[in-house]
Amino acid sequence: MKKTLLVASVCFLLGWLLGAQDVIIKITKGDRTRIAVPELRGSGEAQPLMQVFNRTLWSDLEGSGLFDMAPKSLYPLLFPQRPEDLRRPAPGRRDPATLGLWLRDWADPPVNANYLAFGYAGVQADRFVFFGWLYNTSLPDPASAQVFGKTYLGTLDEAGARQVAHEFAADILRQFGGVSLAGSKIYFVSERRPGVKEIWVMDPDGSNQKQVTYYNSVSTMPAVSPDGRILAFTTYAKGNPRILLQSLETGRQLPFYNPVSSMVGTPSFTPDGQRIVFSASVDGWPQIHIANVDGSGLRRLSFVRAIEVEPKVNPKTGAEIVFVSGRGGPHQIYRMNLDGGDVRRLTDGEGYASNPSWHPDGQHIAFAWTRGYAPGNFNIFIMDVATGRFDQLTHGTGRNENPSWAPDGRHIAFSSTRSGTPQIYTMLADGTQVRQLTTQGRNTMPVWAKGLN
Repeated sequence: MKKTLLVASVCFLLGWLLGAQDVIIKITKGDRTRIAVPELRGSGEAQPLMQVFNRTLWSDLEGSGLFDMAPKSLYPLLFPQRPEDLRRPAPGRRDPATLGLWLRDWADPPVNANYLAFGYAGVQADRFVFFGWLYNTSLPDPASAQVFGKTYLGTLDEAGARQVAHEFAADILRQFGGVSLAGSKIYFVSERRPGVKEIWVMDPDGSNQKQVTYYNSVSTMPAVSPDGRILAFTTYAKGNPRILLQSLETGRQLPFYNPVSSMVGTPSFTPDGQRIVFSASVDGWPQIHIANVDGSGLRRLSFVRAIEVEPKVNPKTGAEIVFVSGRGGPHQIYRMNLDGGDVRRLTDGEGYASNPSWHPDGQHIAFAWTRGYAPGNFNIFIMDVATGRFDQLTHGTGRNENPSWAPDGRHIAFSSTRSGTPQIYTMLADGTQVRQLTTQGRNTMPVWAKGLN
């Protein structure tokens, strides 16, 4: 009997582990392609800009999670700068004087790269110009090995070189089904003066941090419309918490009619950007509501005597909502149809769960969960909504909360106290490549949004 129970327990554990791994594989899409990216050069006034160009290109490709970056210490001393530089070696011999100028030099050990990116930069009419190519090193004929070749133009400064590197990287990523994060933004709540919280924004690498709201109060819980043009957030600037909308193009406040309530908060947009779901305590209990983007057409979706907050609409179907509810005891993640029907609990009731965030595919969510530990010990999890399979991404590194998917569906922004104070971090959806983006003040509630369309 004991042996039977032991075998059953082992089988259950293996099944759970394989199921969890399956969640990650679906998102990260398996093995990574090995690519070689040498330090590219420029002529004349373009050469001083190549350091920022090369750093940006490498960072975009490495950070995408799509590639195994071949270490530069393994590269041959020479590399082609243009297709005409490729030289086929004589049969049966490799000339050390030309090692690196043939595709097999990059495909063979020690580099073992599947692809080679190369090119060169120059100046034309006071513009930074870059000629870039991507080659498949496994094909013997250069004509068939070329994946693409393209010319890029930018301003003759570091900003222009960085922009061109982003564009070259985006074209490489596109060949492998990847999406460039250049141009996307991370909005977040920052407390840089005691008791004052404002919404800030930054680039995905943490650069260009700028303040967005100036209410000299507590403004929190940001959400961004699908087209990147409108910011919604909860603020205490006018007394009770209420939702305000602000144009990200002009900075002007937009009209939103808040229901008469002691609390209105946790806003989120529908995929078409025409409506907002949020929580409001019209009768004393915070419940899920939906309204047009100006606050008109208000309709209540949940009717229970429990706290219900953080509604998020499926970005793919627009037909279901995940939200946080205490209707069964400790807060858990639930789902329901957009009309409030067919309510189902997603987390298993253990611990406390919060902060659901839909993956762009509409099949997975990321969320914070104590998983039965002390309420302050939250970690980031991902779940396949259809099957209920889940996996834990952060482990034993402080309080990890507020996950938000990047537009590419491969990265997650989140807040963590692992450095002592709450700060914003990013990571791949398998929990690797964790990067800290903020250091000043206390920073929480990141929302990763597309740039302005």
